[in-house]
Amino acid sequence: MAGAIAREGLCLGLVGGGQATRLGGLDKAWLERDGEPQVLRLSRTFAPKVARVLVSANRDLERYAVAGLQVVPDRVPGAGPIAALDALASACAQPWLFTLPVDLVDLPAGLLRALASGRAANGARARDEDGAQPLVALWRVDALREAVGQALAAGDHAVHRLQARLAMAEVVLPGVRLGNLNTVDDLRAAGVRVRAP
Repeated sequence: MAGAIAREGLCLGLVGGGQATRLGGLDKAWLERDGEPQVLRLSRTFAPKVARVLVSANRDLERYAVAGLQVVPDRVPGAGPIAALDALASACAQPWLFTLPVDLVDLPAGLLRALASGRAANGARARDEDGAQPLVALWRVDALREAVGQALAAGDHAVHRLQARLAMAEVVLPGVRLGNLNTVDDLRAAGVRVRAP
C-alpha cells in the first residue's frame, strides 16, 4: 500500500463540464449549492491539501480569473474529458495530479487519502456504489503526459482505456455515491441553482 503524498507534490485539477446538453448548455462549474458555485466549493475544499489548483475549461475564461482561479483550456478541441486531462497534465508542475469533475454532488471525507494510499505506480481511480468514476482519480503526471499524448494521437478518447494502459489501481468507496449533476432532476435533488454570469 502506498503512503500519503506531500502537499508540495500534488496539484488539484478540476475538470470543467462539457456541453451539458441535458442541462440546456449550462456551465456546470458555476452551478450553485448553498450559495457557492461548484468550482469554488471544490477549490476551497481541497486547496489546503495541494500546492496548486488548475481548472480545465473552454468558455467564460475571464470568469475564472475574476474568481482567482487558474484556467487551462483544451489544447486538442473536441476530444472531451481526455483533452482536459491532456491540458491539466501539461500545465501541472507537481508529480501528482488529483482530478475531480466539477459536477460532483458529494465529497466523502478522506477521498484524497483513500486514493493516495490505494494507488498503484501510476495512480488510482475511484469506484463508488454507482460504478467506476474515472475522473475522480490520482495520476502520476509524467506517465499521464506520455499516455494521454499517445491516446490522442491514436484518436482514442476513452478515459477508462487510458487508465487501463496506465495500470491504475481502482479504489472502492463502500457506501459512497459521489453523484453527478447531469439532469434537471439531479439539480433539484441536490438543491442546486444556476448562477448568472
